[in-house]
Amino acid sequence: MALLEVKDLQVRVEEREILHGLTLTVNEGQIHAIMGPNGSGKSTLSHVIAGKPGYEVTGGQILFKGEDLLEMAPEERAARGVFLAFQYPVEIPGVTTMNFLRTALNAQRKARGESELMVPDFLKKVREVSKSLNIPQDMLKRGVNVGFSGGEKKRNEVLQMALFEPSLCILDEMDSGLDIDALRIAADGVNALHSPKRAMVVITHYQRLLNYIVPDVVHVMSKGRVVKSGGKELALELEASGYTQFEDAA
Repeated sequence: MALLEVKDLQVRVEEREILHGLTLTVNEGQIHAIMGPNGSGKSTLSHVIAGKPGYEVTGGQILFKGEDLLEMAPEERAARGVFLAFQYPVEIPGVTTMNFLRTALNAQRKARGESELMVPDFLKKVREVSKSLNIPQDMLKRGVNVGFSGGEKKRNEVLQMALFEPSLCILDEMDSGLDIDALRIAADGVNALHSPKRAMVVITHYQRLLNYIVPDVVHVMSKGRVVKSGGKELALELEASGYTQFEDAA
């Protein structure tokens, strides 16, 4: 069943066209990797799906579970099950990770018509989830991403995914700035969350991430379009020959 359908999407920022008729379908339970050079529109696609301000959709459609995603505010999209893990997670001084997680989780539950979790129930849940992901408890007491290493920031986002239980997880270059050990730990957390009803869209430049998070489908983007799709072997081809071969196809 199609979870996400992007149809002929056209997007610009100010006067610059970024996406030029991009089409993409992601089914439930699938892992899709989107690869491409800098400036191809990968991050723009993720931001538009999540509802980040500053992008103007000039044509096309995005359907999520059959509903028009573009008609929803960013918080509505999150409550419906869309999650974006940022390439560079922001720091929020003065707000502990624990308080941030509880506020965000209860906001989503309220938007879905569910009762908010009281403090004891929330603490039990977050401790169980963090333990299952091997996330140390002291991280929860610190300011959100304040003083966190690159690996800790990505593990914090994996923790958010586990708590919020989204249907669609978009990982925007989660391998950026991570060493091999941190990458493996973050990828293990992502793999633990994969399920038949949850889809993952993994945006990356490099094959190395896909050694840990193995995709069902790989897409190559160039100049704002998907120019080729294939199996996981396509990522190996890109690693060997680069993106130049696809520039004329865009």
